[in-house]
Amino acid sequence: MSTPSSPMPAQRNPGGLRLIVALGITQVIGYGTLYYAFAVLAPRMTESFGWAPEWTYGGFAAGLLASGLVAPLTGRLIDGYGTRLVMSVGSALAGLALFVLAEARGPVSYFLAMVVLEAVATMVLYDAAFAALTQARGSSARRAISQLTLIGGFASTLFWPLTTALLADFDWRGIYRIYAVLQIVLCVPLHLFVLPGRARIAAHAAPTGPAVDTAVGNYLHGDARRSAFALLALAFSLQGFVVSAMSVHMLTMLQGLGLSAAVAVGIGAMVGPSQVAGRLVEMLFGTGLQPVTTAWTSALLMPLGFVLLLAGGMTATLAGLFAIAYGISMGLGSIVRGTVPLQLFGPAGYGAMLGKLSAPGLAIKAAAPLAFAILIERAGQVPSMLLLIAFSAIAAMALFALARKVSRV
Repeated sequence: MSTPSSPMPAQRNPGGLRLIVALGITQVIGYGTLYYAFAVLAPRMTESFGWAPEWTYGGFAAGLLASGLVAPLTGRLIDGYGTRLVMSVGSALAGLALFVLAEARGPVSYFLAMVVLEAVATMVLYDAAFAALTQARGSSARRAISQLTLIGGFASTLFWPLTTALLADFDWRGIYRIYAVLQIVLCVPLHLFVLPGRARIAAHAAPTGPAVDTAVGNYLHGDARRSAFALLALAFSLQGFVVSAMSVHMLTMLQGLGLSAAVAVGIGAMVGPSQVAGRLVEMLFGTGLQPVTTAWTSALLMPLGFVLLLAGGMTATLAGLFAIAYGISMGLGSIVRGTVPLQLFGPAGYGAMLGKLSAPGLAIKAAAPLAFAILIERAGQVPSMLLLIAFSAIAAMALFALARKVSRV
């Protein structure tokens, strides 16, 4: 009697290809609609409202600040209620928030819409998706996280050109309404019907018996855990500033170097495939490396890419090499964000841990779009890029220090 039932766990495996593909689709739509579209639409929004660009980027910054504030709460909700409920509700709320943003007519309604939009984004983007895979696969989720980010890397590649093309027929309000429908019609059903429920999550999050001692023994605790957390939080915060600033200002910065708008969009679109290429190499050949080693080596590519851009000026070739280096670093950084905490701290309470790692950098990440806009306007391109080089280099050094500490534990 037991033989026919033995294949059932594999058939019902919640961490299989079906889950990865579903989450990959929702991550592309999530980042594309909630994050990358803003970089293309911000100038049109500024023109529509008739105010200074600082107001437009200030609303985005307020939203990022709100996302940092609610991230620990979102992590606790994921651990307590499961990703199926949290991500389904989150994608429905994201769709409603996009509709509200499309109807904003002044600073109050605009800022409120952006705050709600970025706050609910914590319920549907990578941290929540990584938690879903970890809850389904436990400590063996590393490969699944790499596979997911391989798909998610197409978000900017698809949505920057798509949003630019839609501007030929729609204003920014119409585009956000279209993206709201995508969230509700596609993301809600995928999250609701594919993600694992709470029962499986509880089993992975709170193991019992002898396995507890074995698992705890493999992860950091005490002073080593606190030190690792601090270094990770520092690195993620500084990288968060760079990525947050570049996600909004990359096209503007490239055009400021003398490149045409079409060339700037083309170079910006190279970031997505570069992310995917880096993640594919990691998935195929990097499994033998410790995640902390991948973290610091990939982080080094980011300041090197900015140095190429700074040295190359308006040379499209060097700007393209920058996009490749930046994209690979950013792509691997997304994997690292999920795999390093899993390696160091374990799967128990994983959602809350990711939320806590996000919280320390909330101010610096939230301030990035507005601060960088002001810096470019007041100081110019070179000082702005020097700041990005400094921040990304410090992040790489923090991750290198973390790898050294972990090797001695």
